[in-house]
Amino acid sequence: MNSAALNSNLEGLSRLSSTASQTGKVDAAVVWLHGLGADGHDFEPIVPVLQQCNQLAIRFVFPHAPVQPVTINNGVRMRAWYDIRSVELTGARDLDEAGMQTSCTLIEELLQQLKREHQLSDQQLILAGFSQGGVIALQAGLAHSGLADPTAPGTSTNNARLGGIIGLSCYLPARPDLSSSPAARATPIFMAHGNVDPMVPLSLGQQAATWLQELGLPLTWQTYPVAHGVLPEELAAVDSWIAARIKSAHAG
Repeated sequence: MNSAALNSNLEGLSRLSSTASQTGKVDAAVVWLHGLGADGHDFEPIVPVLQQCNQLAIRFVFPHAPVQPVTINNGVRMRAWYDIRSVELTGARDLDEAGMQTSCTLIEELLQQLKREHQLSDQQLILAGFSQGGVIALQAGLAHSGLADPTAPGTSTNNARLGGIIGLSCYLPARPDLSSSPAARATPIFMAHGNVDPMVPLSLGQQAATWLQELGLPLTWQTYPVAHGVLPEELAAVDSWIAARIKSAHAG
């Protein structure tokens, strides 16, 4: 499946696992968000190498972020989920909170579209992202409630959670407030970070992981000997984790 409109405000790529291609059915969906300045093509090549996922009927969706000026890159227009106005030596960032909320809304709309199109429950949806995309994946995933389409499968409770969230080489701008979404505390999360990352310091990823652990979320945290990127062994761990979450959703 080539580049196409995913919803009225978002474009991207869609790929099927080998099992989904062979059977013509989709039992789960993985939405994967790229980093700053990249696009949906960036992680498209991972689909064939996710061996365990290819044994399941999964639709992978790789949205393109909107094109907008990015302040820290001299205002150059590029694909970005939100603007970054400045970065301190500690790695702390001055972020465009309104832009982040807009992107979270776009992703929530996409999740609801996938639920309706394939008759999926919330727990048959996985939201993943790298770097800036990982920030949005964590924020949008934790904010997800399943209320936008109460007629869809899996929305019998007021706070249906996703099947899982993956955040690679990313951070959170602040400690999440989950007081209005208790079901979010049960959302499985996989986070990984390069221990020599010069772009997003390891300490920022560790801080986000600590916040999530303190809130009681079931978190898997791993580090790898890499800069700002993803190693094959990291993808293998992601592959196993996604497959386990999807199998658990079907067993439930």
